[in-house]
Amino acid sequence: MTAALLALAAVRALAGHAPHAPAVTATAAALCAVYVLGPRLPRLRGSTAAAALWLAAVALLWLVLLALTPDGVWLAFPLFFVQLHLLPLRAALAAVAATTAAAIAGFGLHSHTLSLGTVLGPALGAAVAVAVVLGYEALYRESEQRRRLIEELTAARSELAAAEHAAGVLAERERLAREIHDTLAQGLSSIQLLLRAAERALPRQPGTALGHVRQARTTATGNLAEARRFVRALSPPDLEAQSLPAALERLCATTARTSPLAVHCQVSGTPTALPTTHEVALLRIAQSALANTVRHAGAGRAELTLSYMETEVALDVVDDGAGFVPADVPVPGSAAADGSGFGLAAMRARARALRGTLVVESAPGEGTAVAVTLPCPAAPPGATVEAAP
Repeated sequence: MTAALLALAAVRALAGHAPHAPAVTATAAALCAVYVLGPRLPRLRGSTAAAALWLAAVALLWLVLLALTPDGVWLAFPLFFVQLHLLPLRAALAAVAATTAAAIAGFGLHSHTLSLGTVLGPALGAAVAVAVVLGYEALYRESEQRRRLIEELTAARSELAAAEHAAGVLAERERLAREIHDTLAQGLSSIQLLLRAAERALPRQPGTALGHVRQARTTATGNLAEARRFVRALSPPDLEAQSLPAALERLCATTARTSPLAVHCQVSGTPTALPTTHEVALLRIAQSALANTVRHAGAGRAELTLSYMETEVALDVVDDGAGFVPADVPVPGSAAADGSGFGLAAMRARARALRGTLVVESAPGEGTAVAVTLPCPAAPPGATVEAAP
């Protein structure tokens, strides 16, 4: 626009044989050169003072052109945008007002009169320029605000996804640790005890040793099934073909057969269908509790009771062993844990995951009682489970 208006002023001056035609042409060329050169100077892009000095030179050349020809008044309109772009708002509005006044005065000087159109033309041009620039700046600010909000939302979503991923990884690690502790680790411990018993029986009691070895093989077979279940992510083998009471009865029989502990299992209430998650948790807690009794309690007898109630199901494991102080059990992972204490923590985690509670009551010389209670959804009418034979 600026180049076109400068060319128009020079052509009109030359075509009309104006008395100052050479001066108009030279001034227009100088103004065009300064106008084009300014944005290409690196210093003007980084210095407000240099930009203001360049703008003053442009304005001075424009005033000279306006004094030479009335066509210079049309250059006021692009100057409005340059001033509003380079200067702070207050200084820019003052510059626009001064440029408007100069345009009106220059045009009036050449026409020797002032009319309503002479005044309104530059004034309306200035108003339009100010409105356009302010509107553009408002849209730009809103666009930048939206861009920042989108970036913040994207960053927050990425952080949330990373946090959820980390939480999922930790939860899966905790789940696998509980599963391995309650199945493979306990099975390997039983195999170790059976092989030690077989070693003590040899060579004087080969029949007894052979029985221990066979029981170790049976336990190893069960552990192999558990390991394969980890790969397939299925329910425990004991629950795939039988009910929870039957699985607990089998667990008690296996524990009594492979250890010196006499275990009795009983079911209270009417057995009802439970969610698979509840059955798995109760079976694993029973396995862990009995394994702890065999390894640490030195008990001679244990009682396992499964109680079905209207809105809850409870499992109690009580033994007559040496007992302990529950508060003295080290936290898993601490320096005092020494690899122990994970069984109780895993049982509590299983109960807490299903919004249940687990209570351990024990004292030295008074045995131990482990009680877990899980809330369960109401079973459909007629949904019952046969107890173990």
